[in-house]
Amino acid sequence: MRADTARPRPRIAIIGAGFSGVCLGIQLLQAGFRDFTILEKAERAGGTWRDNTYPGAACDLQSFAYCYSFEQKTDWSRRWSPQPEILAYLEHCVRKYGLGPHLRTGAEVEAARFDAEAGLWRVRLASGEELEAEVLVSGVGQLHRPHVPDLSGLGDFRGVSFHSARWRHDVDLAGKDVAVIGNAASAIQFIPEIAPRVRRLHVLQRSANWMLPKGDRVFSEREKWIFGHVPLAARLQRWRIWLTHELWFFPVMRGNNWLARGVEKLARGHIEAQVADPDLRRALVPDYPIGARRALISDDYYPALQRENVSLVTSPIERIVADGVLTRDGRRHPAEVLILATGFESTSFLAPIKIEGLGGRRLDEAWKGGAEAYLGLAVPGFPNFFLMYGPNTNLGHNSIIFMIECQARYIVSALRQMAERGLRRIDLRPDVMRAFQARLERALAKTVWARTDHSWYKTREGRITNNWSGTTVSYWWKTRRAKLAEYRLAARDEEPPAQATGPA
Repeated sequence: MRADTARPRPRIAIIGAGFSGVCLGIQLLQAGFRDFTILEKAERAGGTWRDNTYPGAACDLQSFAYCYSFEQKTDWSRRWSPQPEILAYLEHCVRKYGLGPHLRTGAEVEAARFDAEAGLWRVRLASGEELEAEVLVSGVGQLHRPHVPDLSGLGDFRGVSFHSARWRHDVDLAGKDVAVIGNAASAIQFIPEIAPRVRRLHVLQRSANWMLPKGDRVFSEREKWIFGHVPLAARLQRWRIWLTHELWFFPVMRGNNWLARGVEKLARGHIEAQVADPDLRRALVPDYPIGARRALISDDYYPALQRENVSLVTSPIERIVADGVLTRDGRRHPAEVLILATGFESTSFLAPIKIEGLGGRRLDEAWKGGAEAYLGLAVPGFPNFFLMYGPNTNLGHNSIIFMIECQARYIVSALRQMAERGLRRIDLRPDVMRAFQARLERALAKTVWARTDHSWYKTREGRITNNWSGTTVSYWWKTRRAKLAEYRLAARDEEPPAQATGPA
C-alpha cells in the first residue's frame, strides 16, 4: 500500500547514512514518500562500517543474518563478513534503491529545534545552514562516538596514539613497540593482525571477557553458486542463524542457568583447547556470568596472546608516561604507539547533537537519569521525532538489522497514518512512556546484564539503557504498526499551544 497522494506528506530529515538511515530511506521510497533527505556528516554512506577500518574488522554475527531481509546478499566471501564487504553492501543498497538524490554528504547536524508555531523541525548544520522538516529521524545509533578514557598522563605520551575506530593507516607498526589499551570486540580482531608485525605488543586488560570459538571459513564456490541460484537456500541459512540465536542465546541473557552452564562450558573449553599456560588461562577467565557483558568470538585471539613478542598485562594502569604505560605494580611497558581499543560513548545517545523539543526542553536534560524512549523510537515532548537503534534496542543475542527493519516499518506506518489523517504532528503520551518504561525496567532487572557492575550496556549509575529486554519476535510484534492512540495528535488545521513535556 502506498501513501495517500491526495494529502500532503511531510518533509523528512534523517540524520546518518548507516544501516538505519539507508534502511529507512529505502522503506520510505517503497511507501511512496519522496520528500526526504539523509544528512550524513562524512563524505560517503556507511556509518560504523565506514569509520571502523582497523585490521581484521569484521562483523560478530554471521554474514547471512547481517544484511537486509529485502536485499539478501548471497555472495559473501566468508561465514563472518569482513568490513570492506559490509561497506560495499551498504553502498550497493544506496545505488540499487536510488537513494543518491536523497543523500547529502558533508552535512553534519549540530542542533535541531522544534518550532511549535510553525510545526517544523529547524535543523542547523555545522556549516551554519538551517533546514526545515516536519519530521526528524535520528539514525546515528549507539556506537558512533569513540570513548577516550580519562587516563592520567595521556597528553604526555610522545609517541603516536589513536583510537581503534579512527585507525591511522599512515602509521607503520612494523618493528615498533605497541601498547593496546582494551581487550574487547575491536581489540580481539586487530591484535592477531598486528602481532606478527610489531616488535613488542603489550595488551592491557582491565577485565577478562567470555569468548566463544568463531569457526570462520571462506565459502566455497559451490556454496556461493547454491546460495545465488537457490533463493530458499539463502533464506534457510538466514533463518537458521536467527533461530539458533533466539532459542539458544536469548535464554542465557534471561538467566537460564542450564543453558548458561552449557555456553560457559563451551567458552572454558575454548580457553583450555587454545591456552596451555595455566596462569594465562586464569587471567582470561571472567569473574561475572556469561552474557552479562558482550560475549566475544574469535579463533585467533588466544593464540596471538601466546606469541613470544606479546604480553597480557592485568595490573591496572597507573598513568601514561612519555614512552609507554606505567601500571600499579610498578612496571613500565615501553611503547612507541598507543592504541585505544576503549569502545564508544554508548549511553550518551545523540551527543553532541542538541535536540530541543516543546517548550525549549532539551533531550539531554530529559535524559539526565539515562536515555529512554518508547520502543526505543519516540520521546514525549518531542513531536514528529523518531529514533532508530535508540535506547534499549540493542541486542545481546541476535541481529541488530532485524531491529532496524522493525523500526523503519514502525516509522513508515506512523508517517503513512499522519498523511492519511491529515495530521500536523504526533507527540507520544507521557503515560504511555511511563507504563512502557516501568515494564521494561522490571524485565531488565531479571536479565544477566543486571548482575554485573559495569558494561557498555549501562550508565555509570548502573541503569541499563542500551539493551532490549525481550526476544526479537516480541519487538517485531510491538512495532508491526504504529498505534496513534498512544500519541497526542494535532490536525493540520489546529495547533495546541507549546508545552514542556518530559518522558517521566
